[in-house]
Amino acid sequence: MTTVTAALIAGPVLTAQASTSPQSTFTRQARAAGLSAAQAAALQQRVDSVLASDPQARQTSANKLSIAGGDLVLRAPGQSETRDLAAPGQALDCANGHLCIRDGLGNNYDYYYCGYYDFGGVGDGTFNNNQSSGTRARFYNQNGSERWSNVAKDSGTASWTPVYHIRPC
Repeated sequence: MTTVTAALIAGPVLTAQASTSPQSTFTRQARAAGLSAAQAAALQQRVDSVLASDPQARQTSANKLSIAGGDLVLRAPGQSETRDLAAPGQALDCANGHLCIRDGLGNNYDYYYCGYYDFGGVGDGTFNNNQSSGTRARFYNQNGSERWSNVAKDSGTASWTPVYHIRPC
């Protein structure tokens, strides 16, 4: 009888612990940020699309992913400014030593590791090459040929649709 009682008491506790998945945490973050259930679901579909296309990507909050070379923050449905939903009130900025890009969808890419990375940004957007002065960021076509480059410290506008790869430094 004691074993049955213990199992009945422990059962709900174990179930509650098992249901606290990262997915439910991200859904709670989205809802706490004011997204409707439909908007939270649409956002998660966009995150899932990035995860499916980039095996190195890892979701770290409702709309933020760790990607090769840095971070990607997706603009959430209904947001006028892109921000990490897990850090309400904090605006995104481009830290010293980083290459930051906002694509035409309002998604923010923040590269802070040197390397050669696939890039999925689209549309017309902006960049801030806030790396060490003189550091050259390179942007490549689909075939790997260099499309254009930019020397830090500089910022400007660019069309991201034809950029397939990036080398921040």
